[in-house]
Amino acid sequence: MPLLEAHDLRVHFPVRQGVFSRATLSVKAVDGVSLSVGEGEAVGLVGESGCGKTTLGRAVLRLLEPTGGRLIFNNEDITTMPARELRRRRRQFQMIFQDPFSSLDPRFTVGETIGEALDIHQLVPNRDVRRKRIGELLESVGLRTEHVDRYPHEFSGGQRQRVGIARALAVEPRLIVCDEPVSALDVSVQAQVINLLQDLQRERRLALLFISHDLAVVEHLCARVAVMYLGRVVELGPSRALTSSPKHPYTQALLSAVPVVDPKSKRIRIVLGGDVPSPIHPPPGCPFHPRCPVAEARCRTEVPLLREIAPGRWAACHLAQ
Repeated sequence: MPLLEAHDLRVHFPVRQGVFSRATLSVKAVDGVSLSVGEGEAVGLVGESGCGKTTLGRAVLRLLEPTGGRLIFNNEDITTMPARELRRRRRQFQMIFQDPFSSLDPRFTVGETIGEALDIHQLVPNRDVRRKRIGELLESVGLRTEHVDRYPHEFSGGQRQRVGIARALAVEPRLIVCDEPVSALDVSVQAQVINLLQDLQRERRLALLFISHDLAVVEHLCARVAVMYLGRVVELGPSRALTSSPKHPYTQALLSAVPVVDPKSKRIRIVLGGDVPSPIHPPPGCPFHPRCPVAEARCRTEVPLLREIAPGRWAACHLAQ
């Protein structure tokens, strides 16, 4: 049963022009996305920079207010839920942010950062239990108890991201949205953080929505992958099936850019022409057709629907089979 469901979710930002700053246009950052994350499941979300991944991740947690569509969490509609009611449910879904430094308050120690979440949701009865709980959380992410009184600037980037993970785990959530949590880290540290997330996900049966531009990382961590382009999901399916046999031309181009470890292995690089269209004025028909190497006449006029082309495989392409 899905823990999180997004139905036709849209997030449009108004563009104000003229003397009176009237909103005559809008940036369609997320434009009709339907997606689900099951209990204990890890789902990847990939695509180029600016395709709407982070906006979607924030919208499903109501950190950004959706323009349209519905959000269902644990069989409960949270789309228009008042802030007071939503706050009581926020401990069930948390977020790990991309930048491990700016997401931590430099004036707070690690203990104060993690303890704030415990205090807000009233999860500990006294200071002794609070400090013990903070120490347990630090140890669960590979840090030491004595780190509790240190400030963010005293840690490396990987350690700061571990603090961010501990803060997200403090309220015992059921879903965590990971917004490119390793993109700002060194490669060796990336592997450590990915393995940590994988272990925590298995031990605690956490549901993860893992946002990244690295298809290799997503394939390693996630059971299913959704590919986004210009605010829409263009392909969705099991991670291994999608990476071994992509159906959408955009997914094929993304995979062709992934470095191959074996020097004898040959992969044909698909170079996309042109620029990414403006989300203010998306092209008619298929949004990918101006850059698609196999586009046909109908691709310029008919919008392809995300349809199931095989069991568990979905693609928004007229030519996908």
